[in-house]
Amino acid sequence: MEAIQLWVSKHKLATVGGLWASGIGASLVAYSRTRSPMKPSLRLIHARLHAQALTLAVLSGAAAYRYYENRAGEPKTQVESPAPSVAQHVQWELLSPF
Repeated sequence: MEAIQLWVSKHKLATVGGLWASGIGASLVAYSRTRSPMKPSLRLIHARLHAQALTLAVLSGAAAYRYYENRAGEPKTQVESPAPSVAQHVQWELLSPF
C-alpha cells in the first residue's frame, strides 16, 4: 500500500488523468450496454460529466488527505507572544509611515 501511495504522490497528474480517462471509459461502456435512445454525442457528454464528477471527488479527497497528513506532522505547541508594552506601541506608532 505504501508503494502505491509513493507512486501516486510522485505522479499526481498522471493519476488524475488516468482516473478521468477510466471514468469516461466506464461511463461510455455503461451507456453502451443499456439500450437507451441517446445519440452517441449525448452519451459522450454524459460520460464527460461523470468523469469530471469522479475527478472532483478524487481531488477533494486528495486535498483532505494532504491537509490531515500535514496537520498530523506538525507539533502542537503554541507559543504565546507577550503583549507589547506601551513604550513599544508608542515607538511603533512614531516609526510607522501611516
